[in-house]
Amino acid sequence: MAEINDPRFRVVGPGWKKHQPVIQRPALRKRLKGKPIPALILLLLIVAGCVLAGRLANHDPAGFYLQHLNQAPNSEFYFGTDSLGRDIYSMIWYGGRVSLSIGLMSMVIICIIGIPYGCISGLANTKVDAAMMRIAEVASSIPNLLTVLLLVSVIGKQNTFTLSFIIGITGWFPLARIVRSEVRQIRSSEYVLAARCMGVSFPRIMTRHLIPNFVSSILFVVISSISSSMSMESTLSFLGLGLPVDVISWGSMLSLANRALLLDTWWVIIIPGVFLLVTLNCITSLGNFYRKETNKKHSNL
Repeated sequence: MAEINDPRFRVVGPGWKKHQPVIQRPALRKRLKGKPIPALILLLLIVAGCVLAGRLANHDPAGFYLQHLNQAPNSEFYFGTDSLGRDIYSMIWYGGRVSLSIGLMSMVIICIIGIPYGCISGLANTKVDAAMMRIAEVASSIPNLLTVLLLVSVIGKQNTFTLSFIIGITGWFPLARIVRSEVRQIRSSEYVLAARCMGVSFPRIMTRHLIPNFVSSILFVVISSISSSMSMESTLSFLGLGLPVDVISWGSMLSLANRALLLDTWWVIIIPGVFLLVTLNCITSLGNFYRKETNKKHSNL
């Protein structure tokens, strides 16, 4: 029988050709579905504007243009001026720096206090754990605004750091409780028990074994603490107990709201309020997204 050289009639056996599966990546639209892309873009634009405030501002934010008091938005003063003659457009970008700085510094202080406190309580014995949690529960039962007002009145004149410190030391209790509950679940794991038996120090156990296992669970609280700190600063400034008027922030700009209502200068209230609300909503949307993503994941405990 003549040999058939046509490749279409080649005799093959098992293993002649390996199957290469084609992995199809989902479309970009499907990958972005459910993600807070608009909130992220808006937040990045606002943060970029605050970082580049020196380039965006067309007037001195601390300058008093006495010939242009309470002017409505126009071609020279894009967002108008307040009762002191200051350019609101320039103040928005420089004030955003201060408000965002207060939110970030307060968040750092909350993490510095709340995470170690929750880890210590979660690893401690029953009596120490109960005592530490009772202290946190009693402190958190007092209205946060009342505690902040008390500390602000005791300290007196505020600046960016002192106000961030006050907000931070009064807002770490929810984070500590969440960290404590997470540590109580993983403290009986083999790697934690082995580290404790080998005499590994507590800071190393916390940073090497505990925090990497519950960081996704506390990410929502950490992100939300930025927006809550910014709103607390605005509330204090509105009440006249926050930053002084000469320190420009979105909250101190809103402290002139009473005078603006009497003078019918809506732009003094609306424009800083819109920037503050948009920023807070964007941060909250990102926090809710991370919380939902964390809840979708399977627990390894």
